[in-house]
Amino acid sequence: MSEQTIYQAKDFKSAQLVRWCPGCGDFGVLSNLHKAMSQLGIAPHQTVVISGIGCSSRLTYYMNTYGFHTIHGRGAAIATGTKVANPQLSVWLATGDGDCLAIGGNHFIHAVRRNVDINILLMNNKIYGLTKGQYSPTSARGFVSKSSPYGTVEDPFRPAELTIGSRGTFFARTIDSDMKNSPEVMAAAAKHSGTSVVEIILNCVIFNDGINESITNRENRADKTIFLRHGEKMIYGKENNKGIVQDGFNLKAVTIGENGYTLNDILVHDAATSDPTLHLKLSLMDGDTLPVALGVIRDVEAPVYDRDMENQIEEVKNQTKVRNLNEFLKSGDTWEIK
Repeated sequence: MSEQTIYQAKDFKSAQLVRWCPGCGDFGVLSNLHKAMSQLGIAPHQTVVISGIGCSSRLTYYMNTYGFHTIHGRGAAIATGTKVANPQLSVWLATGDGDCLAIGGNHFIHAVRRNVDINILLMNNKIYGLTKGQYSPTSARGFVSKSSPYGTVEDPFRPAELTIGSRGTFFARTIDSDMKNSPEVMAAAAKHSGTSVVEIILNCVIFNDGINESITNRENRADKTIFLRHGEKMIYGKENNKGIVQDGFNLKAVTIGENGYTLNDILVHDAATSDPTLHLKLSLMDGDTLPVALGVIRDVEAPVYDRDMENQIEEVKNQTKVRNLNEFLKSGDTWEIK
């Protein structure tokens, strides 16, 4: 790619008719991804979008890039193989809470643990949409669905907890309808060296409509969410007069100017600190007493799997005289049968 090349969102759109239910949050994710990719300066032919199975996994068809619609839950494994085989590619995984955290859970945690340089867009609508409304690994305890008519009796996965617990180096969160900030978050994920996980709070208009309404509607969003940026004060609210402070070992939401709290008391977000303790606390804020954290929550440096693998291969090649398969077959003890 030359330095003069400038891409637009339309350069990453395929000619396929986009097929999701009217009002689905996936439309917003697709549009935001097109915008994010146009900001990166990476050509469509240098980009790969991989998916598993689910409503979210249809996204591959709507990208004017290389794509691979794989099998249920195996997207992270295919993405890992793609990146290791060709480290020059920009590799994305489009997946959902069912595809990624149920049958695909093992592949997900090990991709994160290895820190493969791939970008995971985890669309979380807390339901199985494609198979018509069963509860998913992120559905809340007591959730009533076609597969839990009397309510679930299990606790859900929390994607942030799973990511950070797997030694994740990048975790961010956004909302499907946030057309202003989502491209920024996705672009930051792509620029991160290692596995980036972006949880997208998503609405399933058919089987789980309004599940996130308490934090996503225009009336409540400013007071129920906080958009974090590295190096900036953790301030939020309709009037930008609320903030997050340290309260012993916990976090606390306060109003600036009340009860003795000043701007100086408000925490400054440090996404790059290696200690995951505060990142985990921020990512688990639930919108009740503390706002749900959006934006880039964790972004730290660590060894990258595919880069280290490439270096290791070069080191081994430089230490051996074997250069091809024929030489390898004759390099050990050999015998001839007559």
